[in-house]
Amino acid sequence: MEKSTQPESVSSVLKVFSILQALGEQKDIGVSELSQRLMMSKATTYRFLQTMKTLGYINQENEADKYSLTLKLFELGSKSLEYVDLVTLADKEMRLISEQTNEALHLGTLDESAIIYIHKIDSNYSLRMQSKIGRRNPLYSTAIGKVLLAEREESFVRNTLYDVEFIKHTEKTLENTDQLLSELKVVKAQHYSEDNQEQEPGLRCIAAPIYDRFGSVIAGISISLPTIRFDEKRIPYYVDLLHKAGKSISSQLGYKNYPAN
Repeated sequence: MEKSTQPESVSSVLKVFSILQALGEQKDIGVSELSQRLMMSKATTYRFLQTMKTLGYINQENEADKYSLTLKLFELGSKSLEYVDLVTLADKEMRLISEQTNEALHLGTLDESAIIYIHKIDSNYSLRMQSKIGRRNPLYSTAIGKVLLAEREESFVRNTLYDVEFIKHTEKTLENTDQLLSELKVVKAQHYSEDNQEQEPGLRCIAAPIYDRFGSVIAGISISLPTIRFDEKRIPYYVDLLHKAGKSISSQLGYKNYPAN
């Protein structure tokens, strides 16, 4: 591996995963044995091990020349599996709402200082919201973003949005964190949120939270439709559909105390 013709960055990644794989096959191993097995110099092997130790992926036993994996990779894998389960569970509920409304449904989660869509079902109408899985949108101007923040501590909200510029996508977009915090109090009390043309002109969205087994909001489920098809009197109907979906998904994830009926 030392003589690899791969670009340096690619070669480094290969070395990291080779070390992880070797440690996964043997409970603990020394630098000398590991370097021989992977055909890397001892100095290079040691440097990678120390970096991975600093990041928390490798444990050095009592400062001896023996290294082993920590549970951090297991934690990452568990999170990945949780989201796979989430999408699978949400898909069924989203399709039920789609059948009843023909409108667009989205599933989103927190990604640093934004939301990211991890699943969607398109509207059956020709006039519909344009979106794609993997797309990021602001927290402050989206219904899903608001439900993701509503039950967080004020300090978390401020820290998350510290470097975020509140771009005025429309004349209705919130202008700062204080305005958002004021609205989040309402969202928390009513257990749903709205995007009233704050992200895109002519588009309304309503979202409800999804909880994990610990009672933390891990995602939001939303329904989106253009204002020409939106009727204020139908908000309770949409909210009820979203709450039933959120409650069902949360229950299957292990949370039985969904706050809305």
